[in-house]
Amino acid sequence: MEITRTLGRSGIDISALGFGCWAIGGEWQAADGQPLGWGKVDDEESVRAVRRALDLGITFFDTADTYGAGHSERVLGRALGKRRDDVVLATKWGNVFDEDTRTLTGSDHTPEYARRALTASLERLDTDHIDLYQLHLSDLDPALAAELRDLCEEFVSEGLIRAYAWSTDDPARAAVFAEGEHCAAVQHALNVMQDAPEILALCEESGLASINRSPLAMGLLAGKRQGPKDAGDIRSRPPAWLQGFGDGASADPEWLARIDALKEILTSEGRTLAQGALGWIWARSPRTVPIPGFRSVAQAEQNAGAMEKGPLTADQLTEINRLLAR
Repeated sequence: MEITRTLGRSGIDISALGFGCWAIGGEWQAADGQPLGWGKVDDEESVRAVRRALDLGITFFDTADTYGAGHSERVLGRALGKRRDDVVLATKWGNVFDEDTRTLTGSDHTPEYARRALTASLERLDTDHIDLYQLHLSDLDPALAAELRDLCEEFVSEGLIRAYAWSTDDPARAAVFAEGEHCAAVQHALNVMQDAPEILALCEESGLASINRSPLAMGLLAGKRQGPKDAGDIRSRPPAWLQGFGDGASADPEWLARIDALKEILTSEGRTLAQGALGWIWARSPRTVPIPGFRSVAQAEQNAGAMEKGPLTADQLTEINRLLAR
């Protein structure tokens, strides 16, 4: 398949597959002890995995300042090192955290905090600019978000960022950011089990990239069938927004049954289940850029291998819709 896509109207070329760096942040938590990471992680393996991804043609990496309370950015910055200019870096702001205790302490939507957060991210990532800076407060009041959109335009003019986006699943909110000249994308949930037709339509109309978090449904579309045993994994105590996992962190039987019904199509042409799930996203829209997570070289290799297989066909998309009664 064509292995590059353009990041919305920014003119920035990126690999059609990005890598999400939430998991490599390691363990962190909410103030009430709710785990917010994916459990324990080996930083040296994370560094090897990032470098392997680079060798396999991945040029887009998405993180957030709050992942691992700053740790994901630090690991990513170290892994990229002198190859920083070979990649397009995306990070996010809006959450407040304590780096020492690895705890999320709140949120801050003020312009003053946005500038402090950007300065801190630049330092942790060891870079002089962010390619895509994303608002991480998904349900912020649109009027307040418009102020931050205008501030992002200032950041662009200062050379601190190249483009910006909002990470939100609400099309009306995303449209507020889309009014900005240098808005390039919307980051939103999208996978075979969770379609997002309204946001995809907005991306088409506004010339934005669709950056897709949860492309593998938190591991369910990579073949995961049991809940995690690691108490530091968010899936061990899934918050209300985390679909597909039930009480006691076990996978939702209804989701598993639907995934089983799609398995034959998703694993066609020698694909792994995960590669088929990524192929569905590419087939869904030419603007999509899935960003699966990874914690190991093996996961990096499997995810990157999806680019060789490419998108599913239109007929396969139609059949999947039929099987899911969409």
